[in-house]
Amino acid sequence: MAQPARVKMQNIYQKIYSFNNLLLAYKKARKGKTKKLYVIEFEKNLEKNLLDLQFELKNQFYKPLPLTTFILRDPKTRKISKSDFRDRVVHHAIVNILEPIFDKTFIYDSCANRKGKGTLFATKRFSKFKKIVSKNNTSPCFVLKADIKHYFQEVEHEILLEMIKRKIADEKVLWLIEKILNVSYVNFRIERKITKGMPLGNLTSQFFANIYLDKFDHFVKRRLQVRYYLRYVDDFILLSNSKSQLKEWEEEVNRFLKEILKLELHPQKSRIISLYRGVDFVGFRNFYHHRLLRKRSIGKMNSKIKKFENKNLPYMDMTEFYQGWQAHAKWASTFKLRKETAKKIAKAKYRNIEEKSPLLSPPS
Repeated sequence: MAQPARVKMQNIYQKIYSFNNLLLAYKKARKGKTKKLYVIEFEKNLEKNLLDLQFELKNQFYKPLPLTTFILRDPKTRKISKSDFRDRVVHHAIVNILEPIFDKTFIYDSCANRKGKGTLFATKRFSKFKKIVSKNNTSPCFVLKADIKHYFQEVEHEILLEMIKRKIADEKVLWLIEKILNVSYVNFRIERKITKGMPLGNLTSQFFANIYLDKFDHFVKRRLQVRYYLRYVDDFILLSNSKSQLKEWEEEVNRFLKEILKLELHPQKSRIISLYRGVDFVGFRNFYHHRLLRKRSIGKMNSKIKKFENKNLPYMDMTEFYQGWQAHAKWASTFKLRKETAKKIAKAKYRNIEEKSPLLSPPS
């Protein structure tokens, strides 16, 4: 198989630190966060802050600030690492330039963190695949539902950098990526080189996650010749009407992950399931003829309503969350649930309203 051509342009790094790209990166980084104090402070001297960042990048003086880590329970417990805002601007600047180079090599059914893709795209593709495999819901359909164990924590920097080097020849770009990967944490007093793992929460981590698993995607599609395969970050599915075929693929997949990428399937979250029993994927439990919203999503919505009722969540934030939740939930059998949820929020509104807002729209 022919090796992918490396991008020989030596001005890739210059494109990353160009003022126009940094300005665009800043606009993307501030989206949805315009009221945050750190954004307001950055904007007070916007031009100077961007020029300072440009100077540091151009002369390779740039060094990311330590990450702040906190625990998020929604209700699943996750450790999120938060970068300083100026570093998030750099993350967007990197992705702005590198994403178009790599995205064209990704398979069509890599669904996460890509323009025009996402959970809705993955949901529709799953629906299409299950109809084909089950012959329009008339034959058995089985799904290998798999999850990579501790994915973001286990990504090997050396392997990732080699993958990037196969396409990017600019050494300064590679220097910057290493800086991003080796960023320390606030609670680390001694600076040390980090050889694996990416902070969950960084835009660059999401982008690098797709690069790292791109080789795996092509292995599944080309080597194993799996026609009905979908991946959303480290969560992926393979569909077939044969359980034995899925078992063979599972063994091959785990072997590839261990030998090539130094990863492994999560033993408790990877199994072969009949579509009749329902398959969890991108927020829904999918069946032959319908799909249900996952209990976790319902619980998260109820938790937000409780915070709103207790005056711990502004009405505008409650409205924004509900609208996003409803846009996702409407793709499942949830008309009654969405109607009842809207009533709960409207009822609580009169006891706790902090600013004028448009009424919540009823479920569509």
